[in-house]
Amino acid sequence: MNRSPLLPIFLIVLVDILGLTIILPLLPFYAEHFGASATVVGLLISTYALCQLIAGPVLGHLSDHMGRKPLLIVSQLGTLVGFLILAFANSLWVVFVSRVIDGLTAGNLSLAQAYIADVTEPENRAKSFGVIGIAFGIGFLIGPAISGFLSQYGYAYPILAAALLSATSVACTATLLPKVEPHTLAEAGDPGPGGRRVSVLNWKMYAEYFARPALGPLLWEFFFFAFSFAFFISGFALYAQRRFTLNGHPFGAKEVGYVFAYVGFLGIILQGGFIGRLVKVFGEAKLVKTGFAASAVGFGLLAWTRTLPQLLAASTINSYGNGVLRPAVTSLITQQAGRREQGIVLGLTQSIMSVSQIIAPIIAGMLIQREQLAAWALGVGGVALLGLITSVTRSVPAAAVPAA
Repeated sequence: MNRSPLLPIFLIVLVDILGLTIILPLLPFYAEHFGASATVVGLLISTYALCQLIAGPVLGHLSDHMGRKPLLIVSQLGTLVGFLILAFANSLWVVFVSRVIDGLTAGNLSLAQAYIADVTEPENRAKSFGVIGIAFGIGFLIGPAISGFLSQYGYAYPILAAALLSATSVACTATLLPKVEPHTLAEAGDPGPGGRRVSVLNWKMYAEYFARPALGPLLWEFFFFAFSFAFFISGFALYAQRRFTLNGHPFGAKEVGYVFAYVGFLGIILQGGFIGRLVKVFGEAKLVKTGFAASAVGFGLLAWTRTLPQLLAASTINSYGNGVLRPAVTSLITQQAGRREQGIVLGLTQSIMSVSQIIAPIIAGMLIQREQLAAWALGVGGVALLGLITSVTRSVPAAAVPAA
């Protein structure tokens, strides 16, 4: 297949991630501006994830039959409309409406992943998926930094910047991305290699894969990673606001944005230069153990962190855990699935991520509203510790299964 579509898909994913990461450190403070409590902030974040989980399978199914490009444009337009409504919101309910619209059309990354799978041969697919990881790394460095810088002039400016990036993404998709015919396997009932969302109500599907001796523990490890990450991301801004000051002022969107940018910078260093070497030397299984251990320690330390240097030290430890866990656990999971199951398994991990993003923010918001900051930090670390225990006690070797 032609490799040329990978450059435009990289640019498209990058600007989408930039828009997402601009909103990430800002949204809790923006919602508070309209009178939201910490619990309501958690519900706001969960609402987006819930809408995304409901709509994701629908968008994926439509793209199987109508093609990736048209649905990708629809998804990006929804994000653009959501950002514009958010920028000009004048009450809290309008903020919720903006996140519902964005969530119901939020299939950008899943559709981009499916597109990459459609245009690459199986032997090149894993390497091609790396463009999404690179875009994530760059986005998590630049996006929060932009948000932190622009937020000092007003909350609307970072959101308008995200909207501008979203509009740019739509233009790139419409003009640069070659049209690809729908995946031929979709009509035969094969989900294809790009990943298919598993409905949150499809308990039988979840139970089947979690019950597999080799695959089940790995899926639990992915859940513990996803839940701890969502627990941390959704609560950190309001935790930092209540715990840290700079020049006599509580942390706000500016400071939180810069902390996220620092973590993103460390993530680029790890993903760009070290993760491949670490896998070759230690293997994925050992990286999972050390990743969970680092996350448990780094998140747990936040319970006693009081100064900016202490925060940056804990964040440095966290960045290693977050940096190695997702690629390592995902790699082990895909090794346990046959070729024709790759799409379903990838979709299952996406659904696990969404379920985590629905539940964790609500718990985080309730704890922080009650000023249980140490309990929040220890809760995040405790979930990572459960992941460590699962990885240590997993007795089935993570060996690849034959292609089905």
